Amino acid sequence: MPMEILPSIDLRAGRVVRLKQGDYARQIDYDVDPVTVAREYAAAGASWIHIVDLDGAKEGRPMQTELIGAIVRSTGLRAEVGGGIRSGDDVQRLIEAGVSRVVVGTRAFEDWNGFKAMSHAPAMRDRIVLAVDARDGIVATRGWMASSGRSALDVAREASDWPLAALLYTDVAKDGMLSGPNFEQTHLLAQAGNVPVIASGGVGSIEHVRRLTTIGVWGAIIGRSLYEGTVDLAEAIKVASGAAPGR
Repeated sequence: MPMEILPSIDLRAGRVVRLKQGDYARQIDYDVDPVTVAREYAAAGASWIHIVDLDGAKEGRPMQTELIGAIVRSTGLRAEVGGGIRSGDDVQRLIEAGVSRVVVGTRAFEDWNGFKAMSHAPAMRDRIVLAVDARDGIVATRGWMASSGRSALDVAREASDWPLAALLYTDVAKDGMLSGPNFEQTHLLAQAGNVPVIASGGVGSIEHVRRLTTIGVWGAIIGRSLYEGTVDLAEAIKVASGAAPGR
């Protein structure tokens, strides 16, 4: 089955940036325009884009919805957006801005029953992605600055039959480091239930992409490696779809 590639744009103060291991003090700035970059992703063959509102993640409320809407309108890409989403109203505003689905992390773990009710609402079916961001196997929240105390694998099992669009799994230690995802843990989450799993964090080469195609994930997010030239998006999409590079 083909794997979806979701190129990532991390936004902070309207700029494209990348954080190493989620640390705001270890920010890499890229001198590129977010809308232009998104258009280049579409031209390379992407169907989806993953956008993170880092200001929103830190402040606890979406901060860059207008810019995100502009990216969606200018590219026609289906957008998956996360960062600071704490309420159903936050989700609705992003959907009204053109976002296809919304990533919820902190809100889910701080109000699990409320999140379960929201994700089961008919209007939210297949609109919500649960962010399972883990440090040493334990889910981190609040922009990765706090711990939920819950095992990532236990969470995946509990939500295995919920009407979620996906589980987004990130190993915080791998994120932004280009050394490869946590393949073993990602594979375990992909086997935990019926909800599709998206791998995130650490993809730094085409070989990482190729290996991810073998462990049963629905998609993979690629960020820093695209900006630094260690992965070519068009080639990654071909590998993920099962086509040999260059064909």
